[in-house]
Amino acid sequence: MKKNVALIGVLLLLVNFLGSSGQKTEKPVLHGRNWLAITGKPLAATAGALIFARGGNAVDAACAMLGAVCTMYDVLSWGGETQALIFNPRTKKVVGLNALGVAPSGATPEFYKGRGYEYPPEHGVLSAVTPGTPGGLLTMLAEFGTMSLAQVLEPSLRMAEGYPMDKETSDRIEKDKDKIKTWPYSRAVLLPHLGAGREAPAAGEVFRQPDLRETLGKLIEAERKALAAGKGRKEAIYAAYDRFYRGDVGREFVRGSAEQGGLMTMADLDAWRVRIEEPVSTNYKGIEVYKLTSWVQGPVMLQALNMLETLDLKAMGYNSAAYIHALYQVMSLAFADRDFYYGDPYYPPQEPLAGLLSKAYARDRAKLIRPDANDRDIKPGDPYPYEGKTNPFLAYLERWPGWGRGEAAALDAAEAAEVEQAFATGTTSIQAVDKEGWVVSVTPSGAWVPCVIAGRTGFGMSQRAQSFVLDAWKNPFNVIAPGKRPRATLTPGLALKDGLPFLSFAVQGGDTQDQNLIQFFLNIVEFGMNVQEACEAANITSYQMHDSFADHKTFPGKLDVNDKLPAEVRERLRAMGYVLAAKRYTSGPINAVFFDRVHGTFWGGSSNFGEDYGVVW
Repeated sequence: MKKNVALIGVLLLLVNFLGSSGQKTEKPVLHGRNWLAITGKPLAATAGALIFARGGNAVDAACAMLGAVCTMYDVLSWGGETQALIFNPRTKKVVGLNALGVAPSGATPEFYKGRGYEYPPEHGVLSAVTPGTPGGLLTMLAEFGTMSLAQVLEPSLRMAEGYPMDKETSDRIEKDKDKIKTWPYSRAVLLPHLGAGREAPAAGEVFRQPDLRETLGKLIEAERKALAAGKGRKEAIYAAYDRFYRGDVGREFVRGSAEQGGLMTMADLDAWRVRIEEPVSTNYKGIEVYKLTSWVQGPVMLQALNMLETLDLKAMGYNSAAYIHALYQVMSLAFADRDFYYGDPYYPPQEPLAGLLSKAYARDRAKLIRPDANDRDIKPGDPYPYEGKTNPFLAYLERWPGWGRGEAAALDAAEAAEVEQAFATGTTSIQAVDKEGWVVSVTPSGAWVPCVIAGRTGFGMSQRAQSFVLDAWKNPFNVIAPGKRPRATLTPGLALKDGLPFLSFAVQGGDTQDQNLIQFFLNIVEFGMNVQEACEAANITSYQMHDSFADHKTFPGKLDVNDKLPAEVRERLRAMGYVLAAKRYTSGPINAVFFDRVHGTFWGGSSNFGEDYGVVW
């Protein structure tokens, strides 16, 4: 153990000195040959490095980082949801991991409308879907990892016993303490100084979670007993899965939910399944870009790239008024389709994804771009003819976009800040790669502060049900129903060139995620940036799509730009109908890996704001 700690200390020093190659970035490129671990918190990146140092592969390290960020409440916790793209070097295939929870028993439109809701609520037990992260971690480890659950959860166990609280999380808890106080188990865990001036744990204070420590210990105990009974590694890990979703841990989770007014049942946990699935992809100028399918917003990036491929972006110039306008219009077209056609592909009706991702549909959608002004009235298109079908929902489109619209120009500073925070809500990102060729890109989320903790499990409950709608005319594919996944924003990316990994990338945020990832990708492919430059580069953010959270608002024309954008470009954009806000940081934050095939190495990029951190060897 002492050798491992010493090695990590050396590696952390090397991260500060290696590989910027003279690039004008706030952080250096992370040059590696053997492995790389990047995530949203330094301690969690170190957890991944510890696993690598002990001989684990990238999947093992990703699982350790996932457990660590959940334990640290890095805009998620253990009862949330996980999704990943994994490149398997043995099969040379990209696979998707779908560990998004589903709506529980009784979660119907009538239930919520009867209680006065226009959407499922933003906070509380009625915003919960079944926990997905435990099952996602266990399945990923069992199917693609090499280590035991006890090994990959060791960092999480030690952190649950006590770790020094970071300021970002401490401030978030303090800000939301009034909500947290309404839930008894959350109050007991997250507010150790009740009645004091500051009730959250202080930055640097050792934060202890004994209930979580016990729950993780029970999962490891299930694995240990299975191994003692002669089960193999994979079967033993799935014994831990069963103890959560069908055993005493799940029963306490359900009891704690019900005590606080929740709908979750043991039947809901038992029926839920992790899906290992084939992702969707498109080819952009010889690069195969992979995203998860319509249960998240991932295909929107592919739709946008299909349209952008028809334009001469290099001739426009990086972040020129013409480029920003074209990008904004393309995103508006793609996100309008997301808002109407995306939903759970395992639940009817079937999404017209083949039409949405067809190049012909993209060409026709791109023809709708107005060259001179923002189009505030962009509607979803009709992809059905592009797969030889008739659209059964045309009548609903006649009501578009007559709902959820706010006026960007009318927002005062406080309201604008609230809108911007809502669109950027949630998640962290995880990147793990190794010399064997395993690549893991993850954007886990859910059960963020303020969350309801379910009983004595120490597990927060997801708030993802708020991403459903209650009316079919808003999105016939995303109406809440028991057993159905909400259309989430969580969207890791992976790209191959000549059949081998080219880029792995993911980003924090909500509805901003694919907006940032589209621009990151173009920064490298069209504008020749290295991975760290692309992670830090000035992006734009649109608010013309419907927010996937809270009241699902949309603000046509609202546009965030970087404060370094020249005044003449800003004036041109205002003349085209955009309402601008300038920000110091507009890049995501993105974490990513570029694979250098010439030298057989990889280049890591880690966001230059927030607490994202990478360790490399």
